[in-house]
Amino acid sequence: MAHLSPDTEVPKCFVPDLQKRRILVVDDEECIRAVFTVVLQHEGYEVATAQDGFDALLKVSQFVPDLIISDLNMPRMSGFEFLSVVRRRFPNMLVVASSGAYATGVVPIGVLADAFFAKGQDQTEGLLNSVANLFNTSAARAACHLAESAPVWIPRNGKDSNGVPYIVITCTDCLRSFPLNVSGEQNSEVLETLCLFCSSKVKYIIDFSRSVSSPLGRRAEAFPVGSAPRTGVSA
Repeated sequence: MAHLSPDTEVPKCFVPDLQKRRILVVDDEECIRAVFTVVLQHEGYEVATAQDGFDALLKVSQFVPDLIISDLNMPRMSGFEFLSVVRRRFPNMLVVASSGAYATGVVPIGVLADAFFAKGQDQTEGLLNSVANLFNTSAARAACHLAESAPVWIPRNGKDSNGVPYIVITCTDCLRSFPLNVSGEQNSEVLETLCLFCSSKVKYIIDFSRSVSSPLGRRAEAFPVGSAPRTGVSA
C-alpha cells in the first residue's frame, strides 16, 4: 500500500465532505437577525432565523440546529424561558445568549447558555470566536448539560385569597402542577423545592417580569362592575 508523504498532493476526493454546522438565530429585531445571518453565512455556517421563543421551538424541530444564538428579551416567550426549554428537551445543543441589557461578557446568572454576546458592546468577531470555541468543546459541554438538571422559568401568578404571592410549578418528572408561596422577588436566582406528589427535586427560576392571570380576571379588570364591553357600534 502506497504511503503519502507530506509533499504528496491529495486529490479532492480524499477530503471528507463535512456537513455545514447549523445555527439558529432567535431575535425579535429583524435587523439583528439579518446582521447575524450575513456574518455567520460568511464563515460557512448554515443559518435559519426565528422571531421569538415560540417560533424558535417550531424551527428547532424542522431545522435541527447544532447551536442557537438567542436574544433574552422577546415578546410571547422570552429567551430566558426558551433556553430553559431547550436545555431540558435538547441538552446536546450549544447556546449563545445575546442581550443589550448586560454589560458583561459573562453569562448572566440564571441564563442557561454556554456563552454570552453583549449586543451594542461586543464586536461580531467576538461572537464568531465564541461560536468556534463552543463547536471545539461541544462533546464536553453536552456531557455537562446531561449531568445537570435545568431549572424551569415560570411567571408569578399573583396573590392568593390571603394576599400571599404564589407561583404554580409543574414537576419535570411526574408533570403534575402544584402551588407554592413565595416571599419576595428573587429574580434570576435558581431555587429548589420538592414536588408535592412524587417528592422529586424541582429547580426553578421566577420570572418576575411576567405574570399570569386568568382570562376571566383580565376581563373583569377590563370591564369593571357596572360597566359593559363596548361593541364599537354607536347608538
